[in-house]
This record gives sequence, structure tokens and C-alpha cells, in this order.
Amino acid sequence: MGRLFGTDGVRGVANVELTAELAYKLGQAGAYILTAETKHTAKILVGMDTRKSGDMLEAALVAGICSVGAEAICLGIIPTPAVAYLTRFYNADAGVVISASHNPFEFNGIKFFDSKGYKLPDAIEDKIEEIILDSSFELPKPSGKHIGIKSIKESALDDYISFLKSTIDCDLSDLKIAVDCANGAAYQIAPMTLFDLKADVSVINNEPDGVNINDNCGSTHLHNLQKFVKECGTDVGLAFDGDADRMLAIDENGNIVDGDKIMAIIGLDLKKRGVLAKETVVVTVMSNLGFDIMARKQGLQIKKTKVGDRYVLEEMLQNGYILGGEQSGHVIFLEHNTTGDGVLTALQLLKVIKTSGKKLSELASVVQILPQVLKNAKVSNENKNNYLEDEVIAEKCRELEDEFNGEGRVLIRPSGTEPLVRVMIEGKDLEYITARAVELVKIIEERLA
Repeated sequence: MGRLFGTDGVRGVANVELTAELAYKLGQAGAYILTAETKHTAKILVGMDTRKSGDMLEAALVAGICSVGAEAICLGIIPTPAVAYLTRFYNADAGVVISASHNPFEFNGIKFFDSKGYKLPDAIEDKIEEIILDSSFELPKPSGKHIGIKSIKESALDDYISFLKSTIDCDLSDLKIAVDCANGAAYQIAPMTLFDLKADVSVINNEPDGVNINDNCGSTHLHNLQKFVKECGTDVGLAFDGDADRMLAIDENGNIVDGDKIMAIIGLDLKKRGVLAKETVVVTVMSNLGFDIMARKQGLQIKKTKVGDRYVLEEMLQNGYILGGEQSGHVIFLEHNTTGDGVLTALQLLKVIKTSGKKLSELASVVQILPQVLKNAKVSNENKNNYLEDEVIAEKCRELEDEFNGEGRVLIRPSGTEPLVRVMIEGKDLEYITARAVELVKIIEERLA
């Protein structure tokens, strides 16, 4: 059996790959490993998004946690970053989120946070996995009064909203805001927070039914929000994904403001105010070349990491940076939270709009995005990591880089959760780079089938 944990916890089709049995074992092993050093009854927070399978997996996960003597504190439907924050705020020993983020509703996932609200390093995930896969390993089986209990934290939403509001020092009166909640975990928190801050709020996709999460809505399907912003005449549109750890914006003209532009707007504001640590923003290799050009012009320093928020966070922690993130809208504000936080990101962006008096389109124009084409090559799961060793693929990539002559680039990487190799080509001519991307995808599919 391969590694259970992918790039962001354990994921799979609910009740097929991610079964109740596996959720139970994850609850047991996770609680055991994460609370081994505690001298008290361990407390583990459990939150989830709006997927139909959430109830089933929560019940199994909680049973596993209780079976090793820990207390499971259920937060209900709540964003992933809320669990990270509340784990610290409630002095819990760990936190668990049941969510598959931006994936379709039939998928679900389980990911853990440690007592400080950070996602687990590979070494800890490996220990949890070892216990699950080793049938001879005997977990403790407390009985009687030592069996764990389940409790429900009724104030979780309000406590998190209070935290969010505390991260900006102004209200949002006079701002007209359109919000797409993706029928996911932000469906209560995002509108409530904005209403509390006196914004004029119009909301779509805030009626989850268990199967409509991310369905033609949210940060992965922006067309409906673009249309809604123009129809309502709002100053800005905000789109979240299923677990609300990322956010993309729409300007007043209906144009997309992606993670690169959001980080540029907020980063330059922080720099102007003298509070951007080392005048540096941490981004991944997927960030647009336009971001690099902007940074050089504006005197902003950038650090680049491999794709994945864990690598961004690692760089930030190691070198004392406070702002970093991904083009997808997964942005980390380390002074406020330990993981990407969509609603927090929205508030920081809205604060700049409010205090600058500028329209979002004007603020976003600081970054001129170069055309970027993303294509997926469908490959076998066992071969998806072999692209670097295939000389034909490597030679094609070198050939393309030579053609671009510094005015474009090629980046290929395997998906962390699916049998895909993702191909990204960037350059000045969209038609040209699209044709080259299709050509490269075909070669990869033939070589890694």
C-alpha cells in the first residue's frame, strides 16, 4: 500500500477510498501520536466542510479519538484555517479537518494540525501511517472512566469571527461586496464577518445541500461571480473554495484578481507602512513572471519555493517572513494565522481598498500578467513522478526553454492527489504557448501511460 498522506492530508472518494474504517483508524493513530506527551486528557478539535460524507467521517473519526482516551471537541461546519486558529485559542492538543478543499463533493479528506496550528511534517504523518498499516501495533484501549468523550463547541463560529475582525483596524462601510461562498465552509462566516464590519454585502452560493460544494461556483469557477459583480455594481467580488483556505477576487469591472495580484497589493501596502518583514514576499515557482517584473520595479524582494503551501510556510518560518502564498489565492499571513486563510485574506485586501481610496482594478494593475497556459497530462499514478527521469520529456522541455530565450518558461510537476502531471507554459503569445502545451502533454501521456 502506498503512502496514505498526500500533499494535504489523506484524500479520496468518500466511502470508497476514504472509508469510515480508515477515518476511525486515523482518529485513533492521530490522537495517539499527537497527544503522546500529554499528562492530561487530550483535547482534539474536529471541524468539517459541507460535504454529505462529512457526518459519516466525523462519527468514525470521533469514535477513533475517543477510543484512545482523548476528548473530541466538535466545531461543526467551519473553515480549515479556523480549526488551525482555534486549536491555539482553545489550548487544544491537536485539530482535525474533514474536507477535500476545492475538489468535487464525492471526495473528502482528513488533515491534522498540531497544538500550535501547523500542518504536520512528513515525519509525523509517517508515524501515524505506520500505526495504521501495522496490524501488529497495539494502541492503548482505555476502559471505564478513561474512555474519551465527544463535546460540541457552540461558540466556535463567533470566536473565529471575533479573531478575523481584530486583524484590521477599520470598518468596511461604503464598500459594496459580492461574495461567492462555494456552498462550502465559508457560507456563514464570510457574510457574517463582512456584515459585522458594516459592508454592503450581496451573497451567492451560500445554501449548501451536501452535494453542491464547489459545483460550478467558488474560486475554481469564477464566471458566475464575475457576472454577479457587474450586475450588482459592487466594488469587489470575493470567491472562496470549499474549505475557505483560499480566496480569489473580482474587480469592479468583472476581471479576475488572482493570488499574485492580491499578494502584490497587500505586500506593497505593508512595505509602504514599513511593516513587511525584510520587504519580502514568499511565492512559489508557479507565480507569474509578471510578479517578478513588478517586484523589481517596486523594490520588493521575492523568495520562491516549490509548489505547495507547506513549502511557502517552511520558508517563512525559517527566515522570518510574514507574507507568502500561491497564485491560487492560498495566502499566509504569519502574524495572524498558521495556514492559508481565505476570509483573512479578503479582509486584508478590503482594508487596502478602503484605506487607499483606490478601486481594485487600479491597485491590481501594478502586476501585468503574462499569458500562462495550464494543461493536465493524464498518466498512470505509479508513473507520475517519473517525468524528471524521462529523457524525451526532459529534452522537449529544454527545447522549449531555448525557443523562449528568456521570455517564457516551462514548468511540469505531478499532482499531489490525482494521476496527473500538470504542465504550465508561460510566454507572450497565448496561441503559441497553448499549442506547445498541448504538444508537451501528448508526449507526457505517451511516455508515462
